[in-house]
Parts: sequence; C-alpha cells; structure tokens
Amino acid sequence: MRNTTLLRTPSVMWFLIALSLFTLGTVVMAEMGLVSTSMVKTLGKTLCLCLVAVAMDVVWGYCGILSLGHMAFFGIGGYAVGMWLMYARTEGIVERSLANGALPPTEGEIRDAIATQIFGVVGSSEFPPIWAFAHSLPLQLLAVVLVPGLLALVFGWLAFRSRVTGVYLSILTQAMTLALSLWLFQNDSGLRGNNGLSGLQNIPGFERVPQSTISIVFFVASAVALAVGYVLFARVVSGKMGSAIRAIRDDEARVRFFGYRVEHYKLFVFTLTAVVAGIAGALYYPQAGIVNPAELAPIASIYLAVWVAIGGRGRLYGAVIGAAFVSLLSSWFTGGGAPPVDLGFYTVQWTDWWLVLLGLSFVAVTLFFPQGIGGLFDRFGRGR
Repeated sequence: MRNTTLLRTPSVMWFLIALSLFTLGTVVMAEMGLVSTSMVKTLGKTLCLCLVAVAMDVVWGYCGILSLGHMAFFGIGGYAVGMWLMYARTEGIVERSLANGALPPTEGEIRDAIATQIFGVVGSSEFPPIWAFAHSLPLQLLAVVLVPGLLALVFGWLAFRSRVTGVYLSILTQAMTLALSLWLFQNDSGLRGNNGLSGLQNIPGFERVPQSTISIVFFVASAVALAVGYVLFARVVSGKMGSAIRAIRDDEARVRFFGYRVEHYKLFVFTLTAVVAGIAGALYYPQAGIVNPAELAPIASIYLAVWVAIGGRGRLYGAVIGAAFVSLLSSWFTGGGAPPVDLGFYTVQWTDWWLVLLGLSFVAVTLFFPQGIGGLFDRFGRGR
C-alpha cells in the first residue's frame, strides 16, 4: 500500500490531533461559558494567522523566496468577502426602511440607496465598477481565490522569468504591497479609502443569531481551514516536489543546470501560497469586524516574516508556533493584559513598548536560536 502524507510525516498526524483537541476543548468551554466570545474570536483569528504563516513558511522557508507581500493577498481575501457582507447587510437595512413608503421601491431606488449608505462616507452615491458582483456571495467567494491567485501569477511570472532573486525580489514584493496599500487609501479606489469596510461581524441573514454562536462557527471553520492547508502544504513539501523546491532554495543555479524549470516550481509555490493567504484573510476579517488599507501595509508582511523566523522557518509546525505565540502575546500586551512596570523613574507601558520587545526577540532568536522555537522541539526529539 502506498504511503500517505500522514504516514510519511508523523508530525502532521500529531499536529492534526493537537488541533482537533484544541478546537474541541475551546468549543466545549465556550458552550459552558468558561471562554468569552471575544476570546473565541481572538483564537479564531489566531488560527487564520497560523494558516497564512504556514503559507509564508512554504514560500520562504522551503522555496527560499522571502516575500514581503503575502499579507497583501491576505487583505485582498478580506476585502473580497467584506464587499458582499457590507452589500448584503446594507441591502437588508435599506429594504426595511423603504418598505414603509407609500409605493414599493424599484430595484434602481434600492440600489441607489445602498450605494449612498455605503459610499456616503467618501462623498459618493454610486457603485464603482469593482462592486459589480458584490451582490453575489458565490462570485465574491470565487474572487477570494482568483484575485490573489491571478495577482501572484502575473507578478511571479514577470519576476521569475526575469530571474530576479534574493533581496531584489523581496524589494519588488514589498513595492507591490506598498503600491496596493497606497491605492486603497484613496477615496476613489472604490473601497471607501481609509475607512475600509466595517461591520463585517454582522452576517446577513443571521441577525438573530448571537455573536457567541457565530464566533464558534468561524472558529471551527478557521480550524478546519488550517488543518486542510497544513496537510496540503505537507504534501507539497514532501516527496519529489519538496526535494525540488528545497534544492532551489539551497542552490538555484545548480538546479537550473540539471535541467529543471525553476521558474515553474517557484511560480507554482508563490501562486498556491497566495491563494491560501487569501482564504485565510476571508475567514479572518469577519471575525475582526473591519478591514482597511493599513492591513495591507508592508509592515504587516514584515511581521509575518518575523513570526515564521521566531517559530522556525523550514518547519510547518514552527510557523504555527511562531504565529500563535506572537499573536496571542501581542493581544495580551497591547490589550492591557500585561500590567505596567514601575521602575521608579519611568513606568513601562507595554502598549508602547511591545514592538520594541518583539524586535529584540527577533534579534535574540536570530543570534542564539537560528532555527527558532521549532528547532528546540527538533533538538529535544533527537535527544529522546
């Protein structure tokens, strides 16, 4: 019988078991009232960040492409599903308000009223062309996959066929992210500029369902997405495909000399990870409630690289550990959970010093634990 991915890599099985127990335990405690709704949302968002971190680990840790633009794909997925959420929710509000009129409203009047409600904040009352399919959930879900995938495909094809590598490729991905972020900040971008899309936690058709139930549904969906993504990428990085992309990471020129189409491998990995990042964003932002251009800023992709480095790049579970560890720690420090430290001459407020602490942690891991937290698990396993 042919070995499966689970049999070839026992770490995948152990990860799925741990994720299943964590998901089940969180749901049971949430139903018992031991875990708050806000905490369930935080954990659900953390699972989405773990998924995009795994994608980043595949493209950087395994294939050697330091992409500083994968959070742009993450944000695009959020915008795609957020457009339908805003449209459908506003449509319900408008229809209820116009139903009290003497005459039933026409479709044109309803659409104009929806446009005024959504874009009045930026001084407009018309739908931009980019919102042509916002009324259709299936089409917007398709956009979650297609838009990041096509953007990554075009960008990767232009970059890889020109054999741009190393720091120059990282700068190009960062420039792409910056250009996209600056465009979204403009009011005439069609996506409400700096205001972004808000109220995404209110799911149309489920207004009477409590947020506690909706948060559990999204939490479970995020866990399932992480499990499927983890198994998918474990399959990609194993076998002949995994050997090829690791060889490209270690010595691209030699792999090309052996006759491999390096550009095809890199383009496949870059596009696939972009699609998964878009799906993670589509699950993240309904739990966050808002998406704006700041989420696509280059600094967000730099944070993503830091998570992977701290967790241990080149290890899928390392990316999960790094993203979960830093994300939850960030929520604790910036959310007021960490008490201030009084030094007598100065009081340390962690909301102001968290980024400094994160930067120092990244430097310390780079200097003393270059294999990250995941490397410590590997060392313990070899010792055992």
